[in-house]
Amino acid sequence: MGTVIPFPRRRTRTDAPSAPTPDRRTDLITRVARGDESAFAELYDDLASIVFGVVLKVVRDHAMAEEIVQEVFVELWRVAPRFDPERASVSTWAATIAHRRAVDVVRSSQARRAREERDGRRAPAGHDDVVEAVLDHHDRQQVTAALAGLTETQRQAIELAYFGGLTYAEVAATLDLPIGTAKTRIRDGLIRLRDELGVDR
Repeated sequence: MGTVIPFPRRRTRTDAPSAPTPDRRTDLITRVARGDESAFAELYDDLASIVFGVVLKVVRDHAMAEEIVQEVFVELWRVAPRFDPERASVSTWAATIAHRRAVDVVRSSQARRAREERDGRRAPAGHDDVVEAVLDHHDRQQVTAALAGLTETQRQAIELAYFGGLTYAEVAATLDLPIGTAKTRIRDGLIRLRDELGVDR
C-alpha cells in the first residue's frame, strides 16, 4: 500500500457512525485482503478506537500508543489474507494483534533500559532472581525456551508484569481477570520459570 495511514480524527457523538456488524467487518477484511484501500479506510475508522484502547492500557503513553496503532494497522493490512472468521471475530483478531505488538514494544524498551543500567555498573551484582535472569541478555535463549513451556495464560501475565512493567491490578485489567487470578497465574508461572532456569528461590 503506497499511502500513509492517518490516525483518525476524534469523532463527536453526533457524527460517529453506527458500528459495522460482525458480518460487515468480515466483508471489509475480505476486501482488504484483496487490496481494497477504501475498505481498509472504513475498517480502520471502525476499529481504531478499539486498537488504541488496547495499546494504551499496555504502554500507558498516548504518543507511543498512537505510533503503535499505526504499526498495528500496517500489520493488519499485511496479514489480512490470513484472517480466519472461524477462529475469531475481526475485532478480537485486531485486538489480539494490537496487544501483542504493544507488549513487544514495552518489553523491548524495558530490556533495553535494563541492559543500559547493567552496563553502567562497575561491579554488577550476582543475579539470583528469576526476573533478573529473564532480563539477562546472556540467558535470553534459555529464557525463551522456558517461557515456551508455560501455559499461554501464564506467559501473558508474566510478560505484562515483568516485561511490560504492569502492576497486578493492571495485568488483571488488561487480561480482564480478577486480581487474585492474575496473581495466581504470575506466581505459578514464576515458579515454573525458576524450575526451568534452575534459579534458586
